[in-house]
Amino acid sequence: MDLLNFILRRLLQTIPTISFILIVAFVLVRLLPGDPASAILGDRALDADVARINAELGLDKPIPLQFLYFVQSVFTGDLGDSINLKVPVTTLIAKRLPVTLTLTAMAAVIALLIAVPLSFVAALNSGRPTDTAIRGVFQVGLSMPVFYVGLILLTIFAAKLRWFPVGGYGDGFLENLYHLFLPALTLALSLAAVLMRNLRAAIIGVVGAEYVEFAHAKGLHARVIMLRHVLRNALISTVTLFGLSIGTLLGGAVITESVFAIPGAGRLMIDSIYGRDYPVIQGLTIALSVLVSLIFLLTDIFQAWLDPRVAR
Repeated sequence: MDLLNFILRRLLQTIPTISFILIVAFVLVRLLPGDPASAILGDRALDADVARINAELGLDKPIPLQFLYFVQSVFTGDLGDSINLKVPVTTLIAKRLPVTLTLTAMAAVIALLIAVPLSFVAALNSGRPTDTAIRGVFQVGLSMPVFYVGLILLTIFAAKLRWFPVGGYGDGFLENLYHLFLPALTLALSLAAVLMRNLRAAIIGVVGAEYVEFAHAKGLHARVIMLRHVLRNALISTVTLFGLSIGTLLGGAVITESVFAIPGAGRLMIDSIYGRDYPVIQGLTIALSVLVSLIFLLTDIFQAWLDPRVAR
């Protein structure tokens, strides 16, 4: 019952968040230098042509009225057409967003596969050379920018060794995963470093707890103690950090998709910003922001399931 009430409270809290997202998405694109008419017609456009384009896009109306039309279009699912590509924005998002989501999901899985085992190894060998080596390697990876890591991996594994393609997305599910492995690994390395440090510290704190010593005294198997008592309690803080880091992964995907020439939502966002494509920028901002909000909601629910005290 406490968990259900907690979920309902969190759902209600998303209403002001989404309202704020709509306001920010509407305002930010209008703070960009230039205007869509100039982007469409060029620098030598006549004033009459600029006025005609602005009237067609509704940009000649008062700002409050533009915002009302914008909110109405969002809730009706009609985000308009791309100014540059002449394609419905919802069609573009439906085509590009799954690529970014696949990249982000792969990066998250790879980060967990790297961080969780190495966290146990480092925590159980705390203060020893193994622990120092693991933390040192991750610290180097954490200190390098995402685009630089991507360029290094691209140069070594794609250009020189030719183990992976230098870019693109491929055709078919397995080929998509093959093309996305290097970009996903690029994103995963920095996230794995953060998760590893957090989970290592949490495991060290939990291992010395009284209930863990009591479990040992009862004669429980070491594997049962690690999975049921140590890992579950140590994951509480790491789950929160992991959920918050998904937004960072999506932000990193914008740069990574440009480095690896991946036709995802991040690359579309950059192209739309350069082209002053207001509808696409607004649509992508809303879609990604709502997606991150939902991930935060699921993170809170999972954390409440791990630790029922959170739901009270």
